[in-house]
Amino acid sequence: MNLSIFEVLGPVMIGPSSSHTAGAAKLARVAAMIAAKPFNKVDFALHGSFLKTGQGHGTRLALLAGAMGIAEDDERLKAAEAIAAEKGVEYSFTEAELDDVHENTACITFFHTDGSVSSITGCSIGGGRIRITDVNGMATDISAEQPTLLIEQNDVSGVISTISTALAAEGVNIGVMRVGRSTRGGVASTILELDEPVSDALAAWLQALPNVRRVCVINL
Repeated sequence: MNLSIFEVLGPVMIGPSSSHTAGAAKLARVAAMIAAKPFNKVDFALHGSFLKTGQGHGTRLALLAGAMGIAEDDERLKAAEAIAAEKGVEYSFTEAELDDVHENTACITFFHTDGSVSSITGCSIGGGRIRITDVNGMATDISAEQPTLLIEQNDVSGVISTISTALAAEGVNIGVMRVGRSTRGGVASTILELDEPVSDALAAWLQALPNVRRVCVINL
C-alpha cells in the first residue's frame, strides 16, 4: 500500500483530528466557495461519525469556521462561534441518516441573503482530504486538491467543446474532466481539475459564454 507521509502525519491544522477537524473545516470552506454568495444562516446536517463523535474532536467548530472562510490551520477556528455572532450568521446542527455515504459526511445548507438556498454534501476521507459528492441535487466528485472549475450549463451540443477550447487558448491544461446532467436537455455540470489556477478574468470570460449558467472557481 502506497502512503504519503502527509497521510500519516496529517495536514498542518488547528485541532486534534485530521478527519474530524481539518477535513471538516476544508469541507465547509469548499462548500462555501461553491455556494458563492453571501449567507446569513447555515445548517449542518451531520451523518455517521461526524454526528456521533464529532463534538469531542471540534467538528462543529471546524465546520462553522470553514463555512465562514476560515482555513484549517487558522487560530481563529477556535473562536468560530464568536465570529459567527459578530457577523450575524445563524447556524444549526441537525442529524442526517444518509444511505451509501462515507461515515464523515455533512450536508451543508446555506441560506443566502438574496433569499436563495444552496445545498452541498461532502465528506472528510482522512488526512485532511475531502470529497464534495452533491451540489444542489446533482452528483459530483470534487476533491479540491487541484485548481478546479465547476461549471453548470445547459445540456446542449457544443458547450463542453467551447469551454475546453477557451481554456486551451489561455494555456490552461485540463487534468481531469467529469460531466453529468440531471435530465437530457436540462441542466448539466462539468467539473474540471486543472494544472493551473483560474484567473478572475478567465472565469468571467467563461461565465459569458453562451449556455453557461454558472462558473465556480476553487483555488485553494
